[in-house]
Amino acid sequence: MSPPVFLAATEALQNGRVLLDGPEGRHAATVRRLRPGERVDLTDGAGLLAECVVAAADRVSLTLDVVARHRAPPPRPRLVVVQALPKGDRGELAVETMTEVGVDEIVPWSAARCVTQWRPERRAKALGRWRATAREAGKQARRSRLPDVTDLASTARVAERLTEASLALVLHEEADAPLSAVEAPADGEIVLVVGPEGGITGEELERLGAAGGRPVRLGPTVLRTSTAGVAAAAVLLAATGRW
Repeated sequence: MSPPVFLAATEALQNGRVLLDGPEGRHAATVRRLRPGERVDLTDGAGLLAECVVAAADRVSLTLDVVARHRAPPPRPRLVVVQALPKGDRGELAVETMTEVGVDEIVPWSAARCVTQWRPERRAKALGRWRATAREAGKQARRSRLPDVTDLASTARVAERLTEASLALVLHEEADAPLSAVEAPADGEIVLVVGPEGGITGEELERLGAAGGRPVRLGPTVLRTSTAGVAAAAVLLAATGRW
């Protein structure tokens, strides 16, 4: 069984002994009930992983001895998914599964046909849920690099990201080209756009296309917006050799 993973500050991981306290330490000591002699991994979420052994435990913290350190290089190419806001809690589902498979950045997008819209007074809370979901899913998946979850993007900002990408793709059920036929770059950044339940509008598709976004389809069926991103990410991760 793999040892559990917890988050810690980069500076703390440089030491030979680490005090894991706060919410992470409380969870490790009280919920996971880790005891001296057990293995634990700590990560800063930016590529540094420390293999540790529990030296001491109380009800709110663990004292850990670092036995080895590893630094994972940045993935190549980098995979970014622009995710139109799904309704209900399907946004967190999309973030969770995309984090598990290895997406490097998730951009919430306020598309025209999104049923859900993050009003200004609720935006920070909704974004916080997405980021918390990515953090917990990353730990569960034993990722040493957690995905970035950016601020809410407008269509104009999404178009900008497409112009900057090495490969820009837009999932669309009426596209002629299958995603599986796309030749992925060896480096740089792949940006993939996933539309809302109601679909991408003609105006949005035109604007994203003008920015370099190539329409592609996943297959003969139409997936929910909350599952299309993870399915497409799996295809791209296999094509790039990251899987």
